[in-house]
Amino acid sequence: MMPPIAILAGGLATRLLPETGTVPKALLEVAGRPFIHHQLKLLKRKGFTQAVICAGHLGEQIRESVQKVNGMGLKIIYSFDGESLLGTGGALLKAAPLLGDVFMVTYGDTYLDTDYGAVLQAFREQNQPGLITVLKNENRWGKSNVLFAGGRIIKYDKRDPTADMKHIDYGLAVLKSRALAGIPAGEFYDLSDLYARLADRGSLAGYEVKQRFYEIGSREGLRETRQYFEKLEGVL
Repeated sequence: MMPPIAILAGGLATRLLPETGTVPKALLEVAGRPFIHHQLKLLKRKGFTQAVICAGHLGEQIRESVQKVNGMGLKIIYSFDGESLLGTGGALLKAAPLLGDVFMVTYGDTYLDTDYGAVLQAFREQNQPGLITVLKNENRWGKSNVLFAGGRIIKYDKRDPTADMKHIDYGLAVLKSRALAGIPAGEFYDLSDLYARLADRGSLAGYEVKQRFYEIGSREGLRETRQYFEKLEGVL
């Protein structure tokens, strides 16, 4: 049975202005429907039954849109940042009571058609507080930011990656609730800082995926994702 999955969908999406000034990134149109509908449909197909959507900027619009399609067959719970944006890490900490002892995490702008069950199994086998998925990227789709070897994340640095980093954070993780210890409550905190801290402690497992990711966080990513779904029209 798959654990709950948190979908981090609270950012301002400034790279996609002016559209995201009035519409949250998760609701941008992809192949005739809001992106998050595609994402939830995928998660349902992969065996998930419950998702916690962490929303911030224009988050009520996300709730209204998802309610119209009855959560695409998933039980949906919402966790809102509140008056101030909390960042991906801060939002996850706020949602933690809704997620239980073990949960998966993804971003609201990524479409990851991978084997979620295999990722969860790797997490159980490696028995660390956290596991992130990585893709051998070599700077093809964004800057590589992970040094990965022997099933372990040796170094994670999103802000200042080094030349020996050949992998990129794929955008899917499994965490134990205790891994969130140290995130300051009620403050803005980036999830990448948590991953970096866990990696420095030798407490972050890794799982290498082979399928590329699709994302709508940038103009180029949105264009490629739309093209991807146009080719899949009638298949999914």
